[in-house]
Amino acid sequence: MRTRTIPLFVGIDVSKANLDVFVHPSGESFRAANVTDGIADLTARMRKIKPVMVVLEATAGFERKAARALASAGIRVAVVNPRQVRDFAKAMGELAKTDAIDSAVIAQFAEAIKPKPRPLPDEQAQNRDALETRRRQLVGLLAMERNHLATSPPELRDAVTKHIRHLQELIKDVEAQLHELIAADPELSAKATLLQSVKGIGEVTSTALIVNLPELGSLDRRGIAKLAGVGPLNDDSGKRTGKRSCWGGRRDVRTAMYMPTLSAVKYNPVIKPFYDSLVARGKPHKVAMVACIRKLLTILNAMVRNNSPWTPELAFPR
Repeated sequence: MRTRTIPLFVGIDVSKANLDVFVHPSGESFRAANVTDGIADLTARMRKIKPVMVVLEATAGFERKAARALASAGIRVAVVNPRQVRDFAKAMGELAKTDAIDSAVIAQFAEAIKPKPRPLPDEQAQNRDALETRRRQLVGLLAMERNHLATSPPELRDAVTKHIRHLQELIKDVEAQLHELIAADPELSAKATLLQSVKGIGEVTSTALIVNLPELGSLDRRGIAKLAGVGPLNDDSGKRTGKRSCWGGRRDVRTAMYMPTLSAVKYNPVIKPFYDSLVARGKPHKVAMVACIRKLLTILNAMVRNNSPWTPELAFPR
């Protein structure tokens, strides 16, 4: 009589030092060090049990080496947003939080949701992401120091000013490295040229979009808006029709799009009349701005998809 194989799902709670692993529904659990030897041991054990899927939470990049090693071994791997797993845990009534509990919840999440594995970024993509993240950190520090300068006593202003100049030099250096990486890739270089054909979008914005929104050009307008978090979501129940709102999505994309959109609502021949019509209909500035970000983003999406530079005819992309 043939033995029936029980499908196994693996959840891994990731930290800087360790990988806490839980196999569902067998209940097996173990901890592996989040270093080369530990990841090799984890990969060997996963090859042996042959799970349907392994799911890890995105954890500040500490999950990347393990995810890449597992994927290279032919194991289906999905890296998911921690918020999704936490919401799933709350729905199950699991309010406690430890590494062991989290790995078990992730494994059950894997079985119930079966998240779609996505291609993992290659080494160059990871380098671009790391540089873009560093650029955002430095820009945040620069803004803090400029605020400090405004309130600093005379005795500290020279030191703060010196630090501001140092941060500006570091930002220039990081941006130069980013631009060099993009210029070295013909496909990304062409994409950057297309994006910059829109007035108001320069190297910084095009780089941010390339790094933080690699799906640009591969989705329809609703998909790209939802991914960026500028697509209005319904809030209806029974006879009640709630107010639609935008939430979730990639904050870094919205941040990158804000200043180009602010310029577009003043000068762009397509975005400006769209913004004016929204305001004339009583829409608050913030609502109108989000709508304009969405419209400009869908235009950029169509440009990349069609490999076409900016033209007003792209104002109504599909």
